[in-house]
Amino acid sequence: LIAPATVVNLGLADRLELVGDFKNFVALDEPEANTHRLRLRDTDLLAKIVLRKGTLQEVSGPSVALETGVLLPEPGASDGFGTQANFIVSFASTSVAVHLNEAIAINRDHRFEDFTGAIVEIGRTLVVRPVAEVFADRVGGGGEYSVLAGAVWAAGETWVLDAALRAARSDGASVFELRLGVTWTARVWNVQTSE
Repeated sequence: LIAPATVVNLGLADRLELVGDFKNFVALDEPEANTHRLRLRDTDLLAKIVLRKGTLQEVSGPSVALETGVLLPEPGASDGFGTQANFIVSFASTSVAVHLNEAIAINRDHRFEDFTGAIVEIGRTLVVRPVAEVFADRVGGGGEYSVLAGAVWAAGETWVLDAALRAARSDGASVFELRLGVTWTARVWNVQTSE
């Protein structure tokens, strides 16, 4: 069980935010010797900067961002550090939003990793909107290939709930997931914007 899979975004300035990620893996069976029932994985600390304001910021053209930073050690799994850079291009209208991701990394094992993904949201103004994601995450001769379909529900001004089904092939093994998520937005401080 992966609970919670957490992403924390903190806006620092008009076009800059700090991003922290981690996933808590909970063993449902008795863990193997010398392993723990709880393990933190996919830990990182990143900075995201908007390189070009676009339709996500309610101006014309694509929105372009760069998210880069350090991959942190994973307690009980990997004690190495890594680094990654993710280039994100987004297009949005009232009927659809498309987010394209291309990332490269030197992972915690100091191996080159390449990630390509796309997310499509239908009906951005709907209270409940369908969403789909596909990605390929390649490391050496292996990797993970994934497809996800779900829905996002704007439950209030500061709350968003989501649910999805995901199927993937990871290094030759099949993966099936049910995902449930909560997004909560809170204003910590006011940021002065410049035009």
